Amino acid sequence: MAELGAVSSAVWRKSSRSNGGGAQCVEVGFAFEARGVRDSKLGEGSPVLAFERVAWSRFLSSVKNGSFDL
Repeated sequence: MAELGAVSSAVWRKSSRSNGGGAQCVEVGFAFEARGVRDSKLGEGSPVLAFERVAWSRFLSSVKNGSFDL
């Protein structure tokens, strides 16, 4: 995990997979050294999970290749 300060200047983007009703909204923050994930319903008040860029990239690759499919 990355230090939380690493995403303090992140530019946040809401997931295109989040539904319009607000029940499952996720935002990903892009900063130079890290990526963050937070609940978009809570905005800036949301707890943030911060990941190093390499770890985030590996996670996305695993999602895309179906490693987490049930």
